[in-house]
Amino acid sequence: MAGKMWAGRFTKEVDERVNDFNSSISFDARMYRYDIEGSIAHATMLGECGIIDIDESRKIIEGLKSILADIDSGKLQFDPTAEDVHMFVEAELTKRLGDTGKRLHTARSRNDQVALDVRMTLRAETKEIITLVKKLEKTILDIAEKNLTTVMPGYTHLQRAQPITFAHHLMAYANMLLRDISRLEDCFKRTNIMPLGSGALASTTYPINRQRVCDLLDFDEITQNSLDGVSDRDFCIELCSAISMLMMHLSRFSEEIILWCSWEFKFIELDDAYATGSSIMPQKKNPDVTELIRGKTGRVYGDLNTLLVMMKGLPLAYNKDMQEDKEAIFDAVDTVKLCLKTFDPMLATMKVIPENMRNAAAKGFINATDCADYLVKKGMPFRDAYKITGTLVHTCIEKGCTLETLPLEEYKKLTDNFGEDVYDAISLDTCVMQRKAAGGPAPESVKAQIEYVKERI
Repeated sequence: MAGKMWAGRFTKEVDERVNDFNSSISFDARMYRYDIEGSIAHATMLGECGIIDIDESRKIIEGLKSILADIDSGKLQFDPTAEDVHMFVEAELTKRLGDTGKRLHTARSRNDQVALDVRMTLRAETKEIITLVKKLEKTILDIAEKNLTTVMPGYTHLQRAQPITFAHHLMAYANMLLRDISRLEDCFKRTNIMPLGSGALASTTYPINRQRVCDLLDFDEITQNSLDGVSDRDFCIELCSAISMLMMHLSRFSEEIILWCSWEFKFIELDDAYATGSSIMPQKKNPDVTELIRGKTGRVYGDLNTLLVMMKGLPLAYNKDMQEDKEAIFDAVDTVKLCLKTFDPMLATMKVIPENMRNAAAKGFINATDCADYLVKKGMPFRDAYKITGTLVHTCIEKGCTLETLPLEEYKKLTDNFGEDVYDAISLDTCVMQRKAAGGPAPESVKAQIEYVKERI
């Protein structure tokens, strides 16, 4: 039992299978940098407060820095038999410094230590995710600026509904991602709270200075209750929830790209570098990137559910169940980063096919609402105008023509309010350009939307 930090209480070796089952180093080793940085801040505070000798504090700090350098360089490899990254670092420190290394854990528990490490890891990951989302936003804005007058059909129920522009459609996703950034920034605020000093659950009798550690590690504030400090995983769940919504938006965008690059739509074409072929059908060009993003969205939802179910029945304070938090949240983090890093260049390199969008917009009577509005502007109640326009659409279907090609006499059979100017009113360009209301598809409105997002990222 000499190898275990908690061996004094036990007289019998732990079964090897229990050791393997209990170990977390395979997935928590990624926190080594933050574990060491947290330990350096802790050792600094212990020395300054006179809890350990100042010279020993300095030796511990130098020892920790050397361990960090050796891990970074690859000189020091993680021991797969170690229980976790915290015990690995402390054991290595003790190996190098002897009894001095054993003083590091004074006034600290693994419970508050792991809470600190996870928070430090996730605040760094959150920053990186935000940076990746902002990069994707810039790609969307760039494509939108080039397609302010690219007319396409807007859809409801996957049926052609009203004319919009490709830029307008893209800006819908830009706004979704803007909200994702806001949620991630909010998550960061609640993650950036320092729990060290909570101890196992009841703080410590040593005269520690928690605020000093907080300042050294650049946290906004300290946790206010030691029980909560070690047992809180709200920040993991909140981040996973924000990531889940971000993945939902990427999945919805992916679904539209899958539709748009099909022969049935052919609004866009993906670059060959971001598509795959078939083992048997030589003509195929498959949007595997977007399909995988759809699939991985379900995986992240599973991570969120894992965290919620893990925490729902736990009494205070720390319970071993909470070791399961890291695999779930790290998987969600890694998955969304991988998706963003792949989706962004795929979008940036895709080819837009404006003529196909325009041709699709010319079909499906998507200017019917504008025809009804034309009559309303002539003084007719909207419901009457709606009924007349519906009748005109039925006539067009019977005659195999469109509202633009239907003869004026057919219009006048229903009301004399129609004149030659109806054809200008229902042209696709007019339909789009006149929708100048804030948030609408008119180029001037979309320009304002683009500037709005630019200012916020």
